Amino acid sequence: MTLPNFEANLKKYAALIVDLGAGVGQGDTVYLQIGTDQTELAHLIAETAYARGAAEVSMWWQDDAIRRLDIANLADDRLANQPPQVQAQMDYWLAHNAKRITIMSSDPDNLAGIDNARVAGYQAGFQKVYAKLSAAISAERISWTIAGAAGTKWAQKVFPEAATAAAAVDQLWDAIFKTVRIYQDDPEAAWAAHVAKLNEKAAWLNQENFDHLEYTAPGTKLSVGLPANHIWTAAGARNPRGEAFIPNMPTEEVFTVPDCRRIDGTVTSTKPLSYAGNILEGMQFRFEHGQVVAAHAERGDATLQHLLAIRGARSLGEVSLVPDPSPISQSGIIFFNTLYDENASDHMALGQAYPFCIKGGTDMTTAQLTEAGLNDADTHVDFMMGSAQMAIDGVKADGTRVAIFRNGDWA
Repeated sequence: MTLPNFEANLKKYAALIVDLGAGVGQGDTVYLQIGTDQTELAHLIAETAYARGAAEVSMWWQDDAIRRLDIANLADDRLANQPPQVQAQMDYWLAHNAKRITIMSSDPDNLAGIDNARVAGYQAGFQKVYAKLSAAISAERISWTIAGAAGTKWAQKVFPEAATAAAAVDQLWDAIFKTVRIYQDDPEAAWAAHVAKLNEKAAWLNQENFDHLEYTAPGTKLSVGLPANHIWTAAGARNPRGEAFIPNMPTEEVFTVPDCRRIDGTVTSTKPLSYAGNILEGMQFRFEHGQVVAAHAERGDATLQHLLAIRGARSLGEVSLVPDPSPISQSGIIFFNTLYDENASDHMALGQAYPFCIKGGTDMTTAQLTEAGLNDADTHVDFMMGSAQMAIDGVKADGTRVAIFRNGDWA
């Protein structure tokens, strides 16, 4: 590693993830999901969490090579059924309100070439055991954060012109540190100012109380209804105990839930999507009455069709506004990782809606949420559809039209 002051900056990054990201404090249970290629960062996160008083830091190691071997070779009766100890571990974390830290460093093409049906079968099996914990995360009943780390194959995908693999990793770490404000004199103060700015935008949107949004851009002409009592939210969040956390690091978005019954028109993706170990590009979706009735991807179409076969994946669970002048967009870097690319572009999510984005939603049953217009699904996959040509209008119940975005930026 030749990046200047790398060790000191990595230590600052670990502290930012623990303190601002997950909000770890005295007596907390923490589970850390991280790749086997990131042991240095894993050790720093665990050390910092214990220093903040964590009662337990549980490691959930990820290995790209093992995951690929498993999905390609598991016996059919094992592929879609996780071992009982995996369910027990999930239940343990849920029972202890464990704060989740996920560090992403995987190769975006890790599962390329593997039968899509096997990938889908494996994911369905995992979702069975993850469902309760996933629901708690979606409802913000537990604190969670996702951040990135520079894996070698990922770095080479992002920076293919780098002279060496080590140089690519340096470039990716540099880009990651910039997105999370590590190079600023006081990263936590910089984050506080950034969150406050995003919250101002969310407050304005909540005050306007739009009935629906209308999107217009090359390849996109889409109307998206918003449910009654919807809530726009931004970077910061709080669990039921009042503890603050930041789910995504970086984050540039302001988002809410759509009314999954009132989505009509066509939307075209503008950036690649890394999903299920495959890259999807050139996606276009046509919606009628809230459902995808036609979809195609120029690259990865078979993977896209398997995604759409998942329960609830044919409607939307999130709409998110990100100005094209955001720092990640202006960097010109395609990260091939949704955590970063979604913060360079307006995006939407196929699948599960967030209950906290509607008034009283975290106390509603699934049936009540569905009645209110929130999509219920076994997946949540963001895709990027914003650009410098994007125009978005908010339309109120009385027909009043307000410009939200023009030329990809806040109007």
